[in-house]
Amino acid sequence: MTVPPLPGIGSVTVASSRLTTRVLSTGARHATPVLFLHGNLSSATWWESTLLTMPDGYFSLAPDQRGYGAAEPDRVIDATRGMGDLSDDAIALLDVLGIEHAVVVGNSMGGSVIWRMIADHADRITAGVVVDPGSPYGYGATRGIDGEPTCDDFAGSGAGLVNPEMVRLLREGERGTESPFTPRNVFRSLIVKSGFISEHEDAYVEAMLSTHIGPHQYPGDAQPSPNWPFTAPG
Repeated sequence: MTVPPLPGIGSVTVASSRLTTRVLSTGARHATPVLFLHGNLSSATWWESTLLTMPDGYFSLAPDQRGYGAAEPDRVIDATRGMGDLSDDAIALLDVLGIEHAVVVGNSMGGSVIWRMIADHADRITAGVVVDPGSPYGYGATRGIDGEPTCDDFAGSGAGLVNPEMVRLLREGERGTESPFTPRNVFRSLIVKSGFISEHEDAYVEAMLSTHIGPHQYPGDAQPSPNWPFTAPG
């Protein structure tokens, strides 16, 4: 599923050494590159308004990350690497575009990817901007600078933390508001200020629905755990 971009935003399919995906962009190709990485349950579409507000002098680009939007559906994430796959994907994208250094901007999961990029590819990053990021090691609890898991089974991550009703409605492509767990109501209750209805809400919901769903995609799988919160990846 591909959401048509707003007027003024370029959209191309780019094949790197790791992933073929859609990349949105604004600005002149020779300008200072800024790479925008989206969060979980979304796609590059969520960056469109930001791309349109970028001043002259910047080449802004936002890819659909692995597991989301128009990214290759058969390229699944190796969760044992934390954010490693997504970090390496971002660098491979810069490589194929001939970009040696870039400013990187990420929110939520995208911010977590940037932490990992800083750890693994600091020489490629001019500056990093993160908004509400998680851990560079993924969603399970870790300790120390090397990301040692607090539990051997990585309790606290995996599909057991995701509402199954929301996943069902995502899989069915529900666009309404009948349930509090529809993508639209999740967007209204968790993403934007209460009572605010974005003029681009339909596009944001379509982006949510473009998330790749399955046991090897979102939300993954789960098994019981003796460790709090008593669920771990399968």
